[in-house]
Amino acid sequence: MIEGRGTAVRKELSMRGLVLGVSITLIFTAANVFLGLKAGLTFATSIPAAVISMAILRGFAGATIQENNIVQTVASAAGTLSAIIFVLPGLVMIGWWTGFPYWTSFTICALGGVLGVMYSIPLRRALVTNSDLPYPEGVACAEVLKVGGHGGGGNAESAAASREGLLAIIIGSVSSALFAVIVATQLFASDVEKYFRVGAKNAVSGFDFSLSFALFAVGHLVGLWTGIAMLVGAAIAWAAAVPYLSGLHPLSGTVADVAHSVWSHQVRFIGAGVIGIAAIWSLIKLIGPVVGGLRSAMAASRVRRAGQGASLPRTEQDIPIGIVAAVTAICMLPIGWLLGSFGVASGLGSQLPLLIIGGIAYIALMSFFVAAVCGYMAGLIGASNSPLSGVGILVVIGAALLLSLIVKPLLPAAAAPALVAFALFITAVVFAAATISNDNLQDLKTGQLVDATPWRQQVALLVGVVAGAAVIPPVLGLLKNAYGFAGAPGADPVRALSAPQAALISALAQGVIQGNLDWNLIGVGVAIGLGIIGLDEILKRTTAASLPPLAIGMGIYLPTATTLMIVVGAVAGWAYDKRAERTANPGRSKQLGVLLASGMIVGESLLGVLIAGLVVVTDKATPFALVGAGFTDAAVWLGGGVFVAAAVALYRWLNRVSGPAANGRAATRA
Repeated sequence: MIEGRGTAVRKELSMRGLVLGVSITLIFTAANVFLGLKAGLTFATSIPAAVISMAILRGFAGATIQENNIVQTVASAAGTLSAIIFVLPGLVMIGWWTGFPYWTSFTICALGGVLGVMYSIPLRRALVTNSDLPYPEGVACAEVLKVGGHGGGGNAESAAASREGLLAIIIGSVSSALFAVIVATQLFASDVEKYFRVGAKNAVSGFDFSLSFALFAVGHLVGLWTGIAMLVGAAIAWAAAVPYLSGLHPLSGTVADVAHSVWSHQVRFIGAGVIGIAAIWSLIKLIGPVVGGLRSAMAASRVRRAGQGASLPRTEQDIPIGIVAAVTAICMLPIGWLLGSFGVASGLGSQLPLLIIGGIAYIALMSFFVAAVCGYMAGLIGASNSPLSGVGILVVIGAALLLSLIVKPLLPAAAAPALVAFALFITAVVFAAATISNDNLQDLKTGQLVDATPWRQQVALLVGVVAGAAVIPPVLGLLKNAYGFAGAPGADPVRALSAPQAALISALAQGVIQGNLDWNLIGVGVAIGLGIIGLDEILKRTTAASLPPLAIGMGIYLPTATTLMIVVGAVAGWAYDKRAERTANPGRSKQLGVLLASGMIVGESLLGVLIAGLVVVTDKATPFALVGAGFTDAAVWLGGGVFVAAAVALYRWLNRVSGPAANGRAATRA
């Protein structure tokens, strides 16, 4: 494309940018899949992808901010699509699938992702261009791209900033991977856990700190108040609900077994209630803005249909709405075929027309609804903090209720498991659209700030969707074969990945369709959630504090092995940021912290995928083990001590690189 007076060609949607974006996608998508299955959380890939892109493209002639933006757009879309793991493993957990059939899984991810891209295009002008939404992650990524300069033409300061950012990612990755390797040898413990009886009755409780730099880094990224909210949720679960419920109905077994049984079979549904009402509250608050945004988007479409689209400046040129409509309609054809094939294979052939037509209608309407809602929420609070889990809960409950009310009476009782699987299948497609739209508008905001061309970025988003869809099924299959999923038939509960969202969503689908869902526990969760919502609103209006209701729900629902280390990371990240605010360049210092944390996540997660491959190849559960069970106590002390020392050393390095405090005095170490 000719820039300025036509004297220079500015690279933007280049082949090398797409290839680099897809290459980064392979790494970050695999890392996100592992982290999501282990911890129930994924991380934003835009900023680390942008830093890597700038470091690589700096050595090429003609590299631009816009080309680097295309790279991060591809990697971000693919990394975000990995959130499909919040639904798809549910088909394995309920015993319907024994693995992840490649082409079926690929098609679900790709079609849902393409719908997410298409549905978010009409919303761009309303929710990005003509909106005052903050888009925190999109703005941060744009700042990173600007700091990196224009490729090889950047000044010495921007080149140094780019090198430091890449170094932070590498050091974080290597440090977390090395620690994870030693954990795999069993010289370091992977957890510090303790379960005990409470009071005179048979009540029990406990805690579990996972010695994971990936979880520690997640805490750094989500921030202090989200971390505190998760701690409150964990306290509700393990200081109140688990002791109370275990005391009412003592179960046989060890203290740890009793605690886990009560938490997984009862307390988690309280967490589901909190998550559900928090999501509904978010949707209620967004109804007005979303409706206004849709009206503005439709007005922009009328301008195009009037033949005035060419008059729009380059930075306002989207993929034409006619192509958007055509691609959306075309996607419904293979979706219908998928639903039909799944219905026939599931023994639901007698009601196939109803299932196909109803399924397509539900996917089309619900996908657009969640695209609008998730896009707005990403603009409001960031893609990483957007309550996708709550959206997934609402989608699967809606699908299960419709199937239970309309289709179930027309089928024999034995068809209930097939309807559960069908509900999860539909939810997976909608969820893929939700997670992509959750990310797309964030990327388009970045593009707006760096003078990118929207339609080129939208093409890059489609490339990222297809690349991510190609990577996710084999990684899921590898991890399933190596570790298994908690609750799935034949899975080893000791090694199994928790896949918490998939477990919850599949349990809700089963409970609604089979009529055995304990609505009382969910109701308790709803009541707790309403109280938390009220408290959060009061805090926001009267103080600088907040207690995000969704984060409290996740704290109840996730195991303490996940939540407690996230809380530690949130406090450490807050302390580091407070110190960073006293440096000469607070923004750069905080950015280095984000990049170090991103590296920690990537390093440990990728190593987890590699170890999974070795487990499958060697058929050994612990291929790196050097010691046996007799070393357990020593491993706890060694692992805990080295973990603390390594975390302190990494933050000290960050403090040294980011520079001294602005007042010249030594700052408090994080």
